[in-house]
Amino acid sequence: MTMAAQDQTALWSALEALDQPTLATLFADPARLDAYAATLDLPGGPIRFDWSKTHLSPAVEAVLADLAQATDFAGKRAELLSGAKINNTEGRAAEHTAQRGVGAEASVEEADALHARMALLVDAIHEGLLGEVKSLIHIGIGGSALGPALAIDALAREDAKVAVHVVSNIDGCALEAAMKQCDPATTLIALASKTFTTTETMVNAASALEWLREGGVADPYGRVIALTAAPEKAVEWGVDETRILPFSETVGGRYSLWSSIGFPVALALGSVAFAEFLEGAKAIDEHFRDAPIGENVVVRAAFADLYYTQALGCQTRAVFAYDERLALLPDYLQQLEMESNGKRVHADGTPLSRPSAPITWGGVGTDAQHAVFQLLHQGTHLIPVDFLAVKVPGHDLDPAHHKILLSNCFAQGAALMAGKASEDGARAYPGNRPSATILCDDLNAATLGALIAFHEHRTFVSAMLLGINPFDQFGVELGKAIAKQIDAGGGGGFDPSTEALLALSGIGVE
Repeated sequence: MTMAAQDQTALWSALEALDQPTLATLFADPARLDAYAATLDLPGGPIRFDWSKTHLSPAVEAVLADLAQATDFAGKRAELLSGAKINNTEGRAAEHTAQRGVGAEASVEEADALHARMALLVDAIHEGLLGEVKSLIHIGIGGSALGPALAIDALAREDAKVAVHVVSNIDGCALEAAMKQCDPATTLIALASKTFTTTETMVNAASALEWLREGGVADPYGRVIALTAAPEKAVEWGVDETRILPFSETVGGRYSLWSSIGFPVALALGSVAFAEFLEGAKAIDEHFRDAPIGENVVVRAAFADLYYTQALGCQTRAVFAYDERLALLPDYLQQLEMESNGKRVHADGTPLSRPSAPITWGGVGTDAQHAVFQLLHQGTHLIPVDFLAVKVPGHDLDPAHHKILLSNCFAQGAALMAGKASEDGARAYPGNRPSATILCDDLNAATLGALIAFHEHRTFVSAMLLGINPFDQFGVELGKAIAKQIDAGGGGGFDPSTEALLALSGIGVE
C-alpha cells in the first residue's frame, strides 16, 4: 500500500471513530442553522440548501476536508473543468460542463456552435419551414431519454410549442402508446443515441419509420432528426446530414441533456428557454469551481453522503420531490448516481475496500408518505432523506393545495429529526433521522438546470474522495451482450433456470 493510500485509510478510520452526537445535541449550537444552510442567488431565482438536519459537524467536515486534500480533490476538479482526460478507463475527457460554458476554450466554442445549429433547426420548425409540426416522438434510452423526459415533464406540461412524447422501452407498448397520440403527417421523430447503434433505440426507430410509411408519409427519413456523437452512422442509416445534430463523444450519456440530446426540450420550450436551462447549470458550475470547501453547497452535500455511507453504514439514500413537476427527478438521480458511482474498483483498477454508491431511490410527496415513510420513521434502517420543494405552485388552484403540500414536506423533516417518545413501542418514533431540504423559489428552466448540475457535481465529489471513475459504465454491458447473443440465435449453455425460461418463452436456442 502506498503512503497516500495509507493516509486515506487512516482518515476513513478517523471518520468512523468520531463521536456521533444526535441531531438534537447538534442543534444545541445556536449558530448551526447559519452554518449548515445557505441560499444561492441563481439565474432562475434563489435556492435554499439546508443540510442542518444531517449529522454533519465541524469534526466530520474537518476529516473529510483532509481526505479531499489527500485525494487531490482540487486538482481533479480542475482536470474535470479544463477538459483533461479524467475518464481514464476510456481515455477521454468528461466535458458536460463545456456544454454550458465552463471548460476548455475550444470545447466551449464547439458546444456554442452546435447549440447555435440546434437553435436554427428548432426555430425553423417553430416557424413552419418543415411543414406543420404538432408532435415529436423522441426515441432514446438511459441518459438519452431520462433527461429529456424529466425536463419536459417539469417545464412543458402547459403551452408546449410542440407536444413531445419520450419513448425508451423496447417494449412495443411504449412506442405504440406514443404513436396513438400523434398524426404521422404532423409528427417528427428524434433518434437519440450516442453511438447510433443502441439496440432498443434502433428497433424502435425502425417501427416508427414503418408507422410513418403506413400513415402516408412519402419520405419517412425526411421526418427524422438524429442526435448523436456518430453522425456518419446516422447518415449511413438514412438521415439527411442537415437533420443531424451532433455532440462530442466527451459528453457521457447520463450527462448529455445539455448537448443536442436536449433538442426535444428546446423544441417544446423554445431556444431561449433552453439557453436559460444552460445558464442555470453554469451558475452551479461556477459556484462549484470557485466557492471554498466550507462554503461550497455541492461539496457539503457530498460530505454528508460520504459520512452516511462510509461511517454510519447507510446503504440507501432517499429523494422525495414535493412537487408533481419533479416526479421524474428521483428516477433521473437514480441513474446519475448509481451508474456513475456503482463501482467495485478504484480508477487504477484495484479493488475498493469500502462501500461505493448507496442505492438511490425515492418518490413524490405526499404520495410517498402513505407508502414508504413508515419504514423511514420506525424501521430499523437509517436512511438519509433529501426533500425538494418549490415555493411557487405550478397550478392556479386554491392556494390550500400548495400550503398543505409544503406543510407536509417540512413536517416530515421535523418529525424524522425529533421523533416522539411513547411507552407503547408501536407508537414510538426514535427520531434522530437525517434529512436535507432543497427549497426553490420557483421552478423554471434555469432552476431545473441548476438542480441537475448540483447533483452531477455532488456525484463527482463522492467519486473523487473514493478514488473511482464516475464516467464509465461497463457494468451495463454484459447482460446486453448476452441478450444480443440470444436474439441472434446463438449461444446456449446457460444455467438450467435461464435455459428453461428461454424454452418456455418460445425464444430458446435450438
